[in-house]
Amino acid sequence: MNLLALPFLAFALVAAKADPPAPAPAIPINPPAEVLADPANKLMLQLSNGGTVVIEMRPDAAPNHVQRIQTLVRKGFYDGTIFHRVIPGFMAQGGDPTGTGEGGSKLPDLKAEFNSLPHLRGSVAAARAEPEDSANSQFYIMFAPKASLDHKYTVFGRVISGMDVVDRIAIGEPPANPTKIVHASLGDGSAPAAAPPAPAQTPAPSEPPAPAKEPEPETTPGG
Repeated sequence: MNLLALPFLAFALVAAKADPPAPAPAIPINPPAEVLADPANKLMLQLSNGGTVVIEMRPDAAPNHVQRIQTLVRKGFYDGTIFHRVIPGFMAQGGDPTGTGEGGSKLPDLKAEFNSLPHLRGSVAAARAEPEDSANSQFYIMFAPKASLDHKYTVFGRVISGMDVVDRIAIGEPPANPTKIVHASLGDGSAPAAAPPAPAQTPAPSEPPAPAKEPEPETTPGG
């Protein structure tokens, strides 16, 4: 009976020593043609500092994160949100409707899609809490490369136009006068139109001053 058990024991040992799975193939830094051909992969952020940022999103690297951004943009979710955490030389973080860094959308958190896209100047990635699968709606844009973040956060795009606008995002944690996303849209035109600016309030007309009272005629004593 012991002899019959030996082959099974040997098989278990071989299985335990099996080689680890091969790493996922590296994703090219430049997006493939099919990604570029889909206008829905272009995210436009019109900012309150007067400029527009264009981001090429990468569904080939992080399909669920790109789909989440597209879904929220089509709902107008990002319009009016601020960049609440902006660190010079590092990154600008936004996408929280509460403006505190603690909020997100009502959709479920996303499973991490860590990939080989590096954190370069202009890279766009999903912000998250300590758990790896806690990204939801927040994202950040890199001011400068940061290799220590690679493979720890889901990079899902990169700025292709308007990096000078990113550089003008107000600094602070939170900034005293934060930069807002006035309107987020997609290249396929599927997002709702930007809300028209509120009309300037004109002051209520003031009442005309009361007419000056005419002086009463003087009387002389003794008439």
